[in-house]
Amino acid sequence: MWGRAEQQDFRSRVRGCLLGGAIGDALGAGIEFDSLETIRERHGPHGVTDYVPAYGRRGAVTDDTQMSLFTVDGLIRAHIRRDSGVWHPPGDVHAAHLRWYRTQRDWGPDERRPGDGWLARQEWLYARREPGRACLLGLGDARMGTPENPKNPDSKGCGTVMRSAPFGLLVGWDPHLVLQLAVECSAHTHGHPTAGLSAGALALIVHCVVRGDGLDAAVRKTLAHLAARPHHEETTDALRRALGAVRQGTPGPDRVEALGEGWTAEEALSIGVYCALVAQSPRHGLLLAVNHGGDSDSTGSICGNLLGALHGETALPPDWVAGVEGRATILELADDFAMEMTQGPALHRPGDAGGVWATRYPVG
Repeated sequence: MWGRAEQQDFRSRVRGCLLGGAIGDALGAGIEFDSLETIRERHGPHGVTDYVPAYGRRGAVTDDTQMSLFTVDGLIRAHIRRDSGVWHPPGDVHAAHLRWYRTQRDWGPDERRPGDGWLARQEWLYARREPGRACLLGLGDARMGTPENPKNPDSKGCGTVMRSAPFGLLVGWDPHLVLQLAVECSAHTHGHPTAGLSAGALALIVHCVVRGDGLDAAVRKTLAHLAARPHHEETTDALRRALGAVRQGTPGPDRVEALGEGWTAEEALSIGVYCALVAQSPRHGLLLAVNHGGDSDSTGSICGNLLGALHGETALPPDWVAGVEGRATILELADDFAMEMTQGPALHRPGDAGGVWATRYPVG
């Protein structure tokens, strides 16, 4: 049973996780492929301190945010199905990611597909923002990858981690199930074990934080869960390096770049976690997460997911909240997710096939 205060806290953390990820994504979008030297030459000695133009505007998000939103859409539909007898969350998330794939291929929403639901009808999502090759290849046909038969079995790019924070918002689930679901959904596009476990690690850290743990404790609990999984060594080492870097002195780009560039799953996880751990404020942590020579939008997105889940949306810098692309959609989806998790039975009663919720999130 959810009390009113608990519902409000949960909604704030869901909003914070999704908005924080989008803000970090947008801060890094304009510098993703630049070296630290180039970033400082173009934006000053402190690097970027605000949104910079990307894709024709300031505050633009990339495929990181797009895919995260469709992950949430899939999780809502999975939750609606939970008592139907055909419950299979990896399948619902895969179907949602296929809807994302169509946004990368089609000109705009297709009104002939009412089963797509409301999110796929948002025209601003129909934009290619440097989607990862593994994501496009993995979703280019209808076959769903599984851990036993994954898509792109050698790929461990960060394109699976940057979309996996929403799994951690399933606060009613046991931690090992959250980890397992993220691993299974990683196999849709990235088959390397490190990719799956890094995605699962981010989801589990978010899960612990939303349940009330501090970030350091959440990372340590996640390490304990990883230790029981085969092929965990690279992911475990990445998280331990993030924890170790906290003790090495004043945070800065040199500490970040010592953890890697963020192109691989475990490096992006390590950088995002480190920047969230040492953040003096969300603004400080997010700027640290993007001002390096690497995959700035993905590391910024991961850090933002964590800080938003930890502190809630009211802790995020209001100027960045106001300027991020798609804010209205992100907030609407976050609130829908929070309502489904806390008040689901009141939203989809048996036989209510023509109701508002069934139109927004068709599961037929």
